[in-house]
Amino acid sequence: MSKLIIIRGNSGSGKTTLAGMLQRRFGRNTMVISQDTVRREMLWAKDGEGTPALPLLEELLRYGRKHSEVVILEGILDARVYERLFETAKKEFGEDIFAYYYDIPFEETVRRHNTRSKIHSFGGEDMKRWWNEKDFLRNIDEEIFTLEIGVEEAGEMVYNRVVGVC
Repeated sequence: MSKLIIIRGNSGSGKTTLAGMLQRRFGRNTMVISQDTVRREMLWAKDGEGTPALPLLEELLRYGRKHSEVVILEGILDARVYERLFETAKKEFGEDIFAYYYDIPFEETVRRHNTRSKIHSFGGEDMKRWWNEKDFLRNIDEEIFTLEIGVEEAGEMVYNRVVGVC
């Protein structure tokens, strides 16, 4: 049975870094679905109500469940806008969902963003506009990653939890 890992949080919190680390750790047949890749690169679409990214993300979840051992869904993924996606996740993966939310202070996300290659794509003002404080899911339990949990520790926690259920 395929497992789903959901990694959410504000821009600059560490989601993509953790997803890549986990994909390498789980190895072959681990699918990463990045909201940014789907929405910004594949579709070049805006986020928010009615985004065309939603149905494609749902289809990618279905594909991943059928063809991958581990699926990692990562992105800001506003709980309200993507509620239907999370309902689809529950239908497709049942109890095999491991969800995590980065609850990191805004100033830290800006500091982290300033170390990334995306530094020239957008800045702190954009990040403030997108900021969604404590945007926890309503229908899936999420574990919280705080500033005190580094990416290596987060990776170990997620990997061990997922493998321990196998």
